[in-house]
Amino acid sequence: MTVGPFPRERRHTAFFLRELRGFAPVFLGAEIDMTAVRRHQRDAAAHGGSCSTVAYVLYTAARVLAAHPEANAALRGRLRPRVARYGTVAGKLTLDKRLGGRRVVLSAVLPGLHTMSLRDIAGQIAHHRDGDPERMPEYAGVRALHHLPGPLGHLAYRLATRPLRRRITTNGTFSVTSLGHRPVTSFHSSGGTTITLGLGGVAERPVVRDGRIAVAPVLPLSLTFDHRVIDGAEAADVLSDLKEALESFGDFGDVSASVSQPSQKNGVTF
Repeated sequence: MTVGPFPRERRHTAFFLRELRGFAPVFLGAEIDMTAVRRHQRDAAAHGGSCSTVAYVLYTAARVLAAHPEANAALRGRLRPRVARYGTVAGKLTLDKRLGGRRVVLSAVLPGLHTMSLRDIAGQIAHHRDGDPERMPEYAGVRALHHLPGPLGHLAYRLATRPLRRRITTNGTFSVTSLGHRPVTSFHSSGGTTITLGLGGVAERPVVRDGRIAVAPVLPLSLTFDHRVIDGAEAADVLSDLKEALESFGDFGDVSASVSQPSQKNGVTF
């Protein structure tokens, strides 16, 4: 057995988990028939677009949450709690990266997702996925935390992430985390936001259509919600709307338009 100090490169994760203790997470799950998304991906590729499953979920979830302002919110405080309901939607995406030669989880916050095109979201994902966190200015704060003494680092983290006005830039208004590159069929996580979506791997599974069994690409999707902010009915509505939107993706207009700029269906902007 070897015993050593806690890795400096994982301090930001430890600070995050300490702050998460005040949450009241409840977990929901659904299976999403991704046939429409896969068709849209093929058609979009013909128009010069290449978008991952994560991009489609970020794109769709942002528009669903814009239609559910109660869930696009954050809470702070226990004795005198305050709730902030944001007028914009920002998504936090977790990334599997390396810092100092150690495998770590880092997050990228994508602001204004409800107004971004699918192609722009894919570009933002690629920027953070392919960039070097040792040099990217987006992770300068995380790198600085790693060089502070433990208590001072935790204080700095709290000052940066606790105020409601800062949450939108440090945490986003909802989170997406994916293990879709592995054969994961159930994945529940809490990303420090009122709504966190967890993506498993898309796989061919039996589905029922018009009373008949068919085979379709299915995405296991979990939704974790903070019960202090919203109740189960609201969270279930968000998950239901997200499922419906993904399963009908591309039915609302021209493919090239949906890749480049939003259109609208049933009051929800896509």
